[in-house]
Amino acid sequence: MQPQWEPTAQDIASARITDFAAFVSGRTGQEYPDYQALWQWSVDDIAAFWQALWEYFELGPIADGVLGDRSMPGAQWFPGTRLNYVDQIIRQARPDRPAVIALGEDAEPREISWAELIEQVGAFAATLRAQGVEAGDRVIGYLPNIPEAIVAFLATASIGAVWSACGQDYSAKAALDRLGQLEPAVLVTADGYRFGGKEHDKRADIAALREGLPGLRATVVVAQLGLEVPESLAWSDAVGDPGLGIIDTTSVEFDHPLWIVFSSGTTGLPKGIVHGHGGVLLEHLKAVALQSDIGPEDTFFWYTSPSWMMWNFQVAGLLTGATIVTYDGSPTAGGPDALWRLAAQVRATVLGTSPGYVLGCVKAGSVPRAEHDLSALRTVGITGSALPVSSALWLNENAGEHVQVSSISGGTDVVSAFIGGVPTVPVWPGELSAPYLGVSLDAYDEQGRGVRGEVGELVVTQPMPSMPVSFWRDEDGKRYHDAYFDTYPGVWRHGDWITRTERGSVVVHGRSDSTLNRHGIRMGSADIYQVVEQFPEIAEALVIGAEQPDGGYWMPLFVVLAPGAELTDDLKTRIGTAIRTEVSPRHVPDEIREAPGIPHTRTGKKLEVPIKKLFQGADPARVVERSAVDDPALLDWYARITPTDKG
Repeated sequence: MQPQWEPTAQDIASARITDFAAFVSGRTGQEYPDYQALWQWSVDDIAAFWQALWEYFELGPIADGVLGDRSMPGAQWFPGTRLNYVDQIIRQARPDRPAVIALGEDAEPREISWAELIEQVGAFAATLRAQGVEAGDRVIGYLPNIPEAIVAFLATASIGAVWSACGQDYSAKAALDRLGQLEPAVLVTADGYRFGGKEHDKRADIAALREGLPGLRATVVVAQLGLEVPESLAWSDAVGDPGLGIIDTTSVEFDHPLWIVFSSGTTGLPKGIVHGHGGVLLEHLKAVALQSDIGPEDTFFWYTSPSWMMWNFQVAGLLTGATIVTYDGSPTAGGPDALWRLAAQVRATVLGTSPGYVLGCVKAGSVPRAEHDLSALRTVGITGSALPVSSALWLNENAGEHVQVSSISGGTDVVSAFIGGVPTVPVWPGELSAPYLGVSLDAYDEQGRGVRGEVGELVVTQPMPSMPVSFWRDEDGKRYHDAYFDTYPGVWRHGDWITRTERGSVVVHGRSDSTLNRHGIRMGSADIYQVVEQFPEIAEALVIGAEQPDGGYWMPLFVVLAPGAELTDDLKTRIGTAIRTEVSPRHVPDEIREAPGIPHTRTGKKLEVPIKKLFQGADPARVVERSAVDDPALLDWYARITPTDKG
């Protein structure tokens, strides 16, 4: 296999990670001729690596060493060192480029300068203090992806309070399932949002949310639609006093909570995952500045929502002085190529999206580089699920051969990536280029032995600073331990199947807790989706492997048809043949059935495990929390599939 993209000598020489390698060489006296050598050093001596990163970005004095306790869970990073995440953003202020560009479906781009951003953050921090908000208190957002969400987060963090948010596509119940756990002091929201050409009035949900949060001291409302929300403070008033626009940051401990992000919540209440100021700051500087090569001359646009960790990741562009882009709208508003059009409009250098969006462009026949000026674009980031080889090659041909396709894989758990692209490493179709620096990544078999060239569990064998400080309301740490460390003691098990290749790249096969396991052979569902979802007749697919009470194994494939398509015997045969040829005979499903839709979490992940449990006879009421599902009615359809139907 040939790389689909390779860095030029100039790419390598100008990359920030090359400069960092030279910085490390000056400290250690060792040469690091390539990325693999630098990565190996970073995991052989993790304390030295994270100290070098701290000093490279000039983050200030270190109080009492780097790693006081390296056990997992429970690693103690930078004991005694105090800081504030927001200080690094203030350092980047500049007059010549905007800090944020705000986009909407029908609105002209709105630029927020660095001076305006800092002034608003300072003013809103003063408003929070006037409401009695102190370090450790929680401030929550129920917001679209707009600049005001960024201002509210930074103001919250600047005073040592704790931020948490979700998008307004969540119902009041789904939002309360998450944010209601936090006993927040202040709610920041918007009267509504626009999506797909429609305005969504959220006043009823705001009222229900406020009713479920009896401890609220104030509600601050951004006027997106011009609607009146009673007994609330207008955003314009909350940031309206320019005399308050000086940020007086509160110094906090390294692991002081910065934000709480939530798991998908498909089984029971979503888990609140607490991350600290220092761990996030270090991890995001590494991931954004070094691994993604994003810096002061970049415009960073990732299609996301405050519900998803990629919103937090995009905000981190400000840590490097980049201009970041918010977009309140549909990724297909005005056509399937909307994100490419918007990227061209703002001259984005980095565009982030999902395999599903790319596949939609493929099926629509889009040719982005012919239809839009993408000359500024140098990287397309991909996350959310595995990117098929065919989609990777399509990007190569249609976004531009000069564009690096950077697939990343990580999670809300570490609010970053374990594996992804590197500006100095080639990209192979269908593969993630390399583990990130400081990520002691391996693939384990069932006996806890590292494997190469075969499928294994994604594990991390040494601590990372952005591993959770804790789970919310998990005083004894049991839920945290059980989530990651119950399979391999002292080793983080993430729940993904991966293969590490001989060239150092990684193939991600999908979630291990939904693994297909026929006759003892473990298979990833992503391998099947990559084949099936290329068919123009198929809009989306779901494959389930369910062990049966009689010892049998049933592996159906459900397909959602494209408009006008029919699930004929010929189509079934062609799908089966393609899976057999492109993956393996073991991957061919027992049957192929038409479905009205595929249920997802609200961050877009297919509900493989809950559907599998339904097929194994579990109580539908206990299998999944309906408010966490994008289309709960679909669960009823799958629940009606009985053993008789299973042929």
